[in-house]
Amino acid sequence: MDYAALKTAVEDYVENTFSATDFATMTKLAEQRIYNSVQLPALRKNVTGTLTQGTPYLSAPTDFLSVFSLAVISGGEYSFLLNKDVNFIRESFPNPTTQGVPKYYALFGPDSSNPDELTLILGPTPSAALSAELHYFYYPESIVTAGTSWLGDNFDSVLFNAVLVEAARFMKQEPDIVAETDKQYVQSLTLLKNLGDGKNRQDAYRSGQVRTQVI
Repeated sequence: MDYAALKTAVEDYVENTFSATDFATMTKLAEQRIYNSVQLPALRKNVTGTLTQGTPYLSAPTDFLSVFSLAVISGGEYSFLLNKDVNFIRESFPNPTTQGVPKYYALFGPDSSNPDELTLILGPTPSAALSAELHYFYYPESIVTAGTSWLGDNFDSVLFNAVLVEAARFMKQEPDIVAETDKQYVQSLTLLKNLGDGKNRQDAYRSGQVRTQVI
């Protein structure tokens, strides 16, 4: 289901028409709700780069939301870093000049010169310009601007129902209608979670990832 088909289907279902701006807003809110409810392989990216010797910080990509995994590569071998908090990094490596092969990372916060850019802090500080590989979650381009999306092509039921929820609220429908619409959305989302957090994630290397038992 592409964006035009989604708009037609929703308007036919609720027997109402929406302006282009209003429907775009509802769709983007629906996507955000879905993307923050289930972790899909389609929402992950992979980038490689080089750590800077003597610098304990690593800039995250501009579309970064959260880390899936971070590894340093030395001699062709991958060493996956453990996710900790900033307090742990500061306590374990109080002197940033102490260098070595990083074993831990933490989300440090926005870059002081660019509030929209997040940085990761490494411990210990890299002792060499090692290669690094980051797998991370991101928001894909909205179906509103792209015309199509993974959700629209592979799981349009959850996108359709999520937009219906936003439409019901926009139209200020009766509470029982809103509740029933939300119920249908939750049912379709459960099927998507069965795929994204269940079938696609039963053999995770480390705990901490969202996992749903497949029924």
